[in-house]
Amino acid sequence: METPAPELSFREATDADVDDLVALIESAYRGDSSRTGWTTEADILQGQRTDPQGVLDVIKAADSRLLTVEREGRIVACCQLEHRGDHAYFGMFAVSPAAQGGGLGKVIIAEAERQAREAWGATEMHMTVISVRDDLIAWYERRGYRRTGRMTPFPYGDERFGVPQRDDLQFELLVKELA
Repeated sequence: METPAPELSFREATDADVDDLVALIESAYRGDSSRTGWTTEADILQGQRTDPQGVLDVIKAADSRLLTVEREGRIVACCQLEHRGDHAYFGMFAVSPAAQGGGLGKVIIAEAERQAREAWGATEMHMTVISVRDDLIAWYERRGYRRTGRMTPFPYGDERFGVPQRDDLQFELLVKELA
């Protein structure tokens, strides 16, 4: 008989979570620790993914929340939700590399979509993804997101967003209609 997975709890992040959230986000996207999961950006970007001020800015922003996901009292994931008129923006999504591949991401994105609909009446969820991240974009497409072909430039020269390892990076807008 299989043991059920420990329950997840969702809450809004507080100032006290900043250091844990920075460590989680960095572990999911940068450096060797990120390579144990499939969301790593280590081959295309080095340097930081975020910093304490960036996380605190999301926590403090009006019309924004940083959804924190815990399992057995430990933060295992997070995502940003921001109310932008008729749609919500989904960003800063990170799942601990040790917890990736088990369906946790699907549960979190569904909860984020539910909260955006219920709290703000959002009819669409928007996100931007680095356009060369084919596996990640395919994962979002399986969740109902569609590529728009609308690109915005990567902030080359601003190391707050990482140090690019290639010169063709840009962000593509993905959109999902929320029923």
